Amino acid sequence: MSTIISLSAAQARRAVLAAQGFAQRPRSGKPGSRAINGVIERLCLLQIDSVNAVVRSHYLPLYSRLGHYDPQLLQQAAWSQGRQRTLFEYWGHEASLLPFDYYPLLRWRMQRAKQGRGIYKGLAALGREQQPLIREVLQAVTERGALSAGSLAEERPRSSPWWGWTAQKQALEWLFAAGEVTVAGRRGFERLYDLPERVLPASLLAQQPCEADAQRALVLQAARALGVATERDLRDYFRLQPGDCRARLQELLEEGALSPVQVHGWAQPAYCVAPLRVPRRVAACTLLSPFDSLIWERARTERLFDFRYRLEIYTPQHKRVYGYYVLPFLFGERIAARLDVRAERSQGCLAIHGVHEETPGLDEDGIAALAGAVGRLADWLGLSAIRIACQRGEGVRLAAQLARQC
Repeated sequence: MSTIISLSAAQARRAVLAAQGFAQRPRSGKPGSRAINGVIERLCLLQIDSVNAVVRSHYLPLYSRLGHYDPQLLQQAAWSQGRQRTLFEYWGHEASLLPFDYYPLLRWRMQRAKQGRGIYKGLAALGREQQPLIREVLQAVTERGALSAGSLAEERPRSSPWWGWTAQKQALEWLFAAGEVTVAGRRGFERLYDLPERVLPASLLAQQPCEADAQRALVLQAARALGVATERDLRDYFRLQPGDCRARLQELLEEGALSPVQVHGWAQPAYCVAPLRVPRRVAACTLLSPFDSLIWERARTERLFDFRYRLEIYTPQHKRVYGYYVLPFLFGERIAARLDVRAERSQGCLAIHGVHEETPGLDEDGIAALAGAVGRLADWLGLSAIRIACQRGEGVRLAAQLARQC
């Protein structure tokens, strides 16, 4: 087993930011497909979420690291029908876009889903009890090509006990989890399902590594993406089961593929892929998606940045502390503020409904950096105006700084 690496909390934080792509030198020119694929390879996956308050969440992690890129390039990589396609959809962290190379590494998860393991109880029950329905849905996809749940539901009589929208969607989701269909594309945000052999390269479908080998690869990739991580952090990245992750972690330590790390102030031991890159400083300045892999594990976010973050979309309005759709502001090596943001597309406006600075607050350089980050986000979204709908002191300061920058 490797010698234990000792890090301060600040060193661990910089190592994490570097691993997540926030310590790269600024790029000249507009990022292209190569830069986009490079970020996705680094992160391993992009979490998909349907909320469109600012922009769909899978677009934001690339923006946070690359700046003003063309979202069409991600759409081509994810859902085009030609050689430009390099990504597929599956359950990675949650619903995720992943590089093609990860498809074989998740075949074991598909096999478990067929057995009713590792999926929602309702889907598992449908898989046991409604195989005729599932086979009928699969036959429709086989015969007709890429189909949505809605298009199938419209063609069946409503009197049928299983051919309503819910059953249609459940059957397709069971087939998707089991790897018998995959996402061929999207119509708006609605999935179109097709057979894997009509969407993915045959070379990927031919590979099926054993569970242990695939899980080891996933834990190792999670360690690279996270920089420094506890067992729970590693497990969460690809949503592995505790027993699977612990067994694979022990094997990787014995092989020397991972090194143990002791971080000052962390209660649990951590791990990394050596040699570990620890920059002397990180000069980040960007807004983050709520589903960015830097912060999606909330306990880890609090441990790294002393920043308690909870998504309040499903919290009743009168109980919200910070707002409906809150983007953290990464400034330097800390999360320095959070903004409740909405893209009001019909009015061509980026609305800021709440501005909350974190202790010790933002100095003049910090508030200028925040205004710059807001302006760049509006520009990338194609919104010509910014409206500060926050009367708190932080909102007034931000509005004044934006006025000076105009």
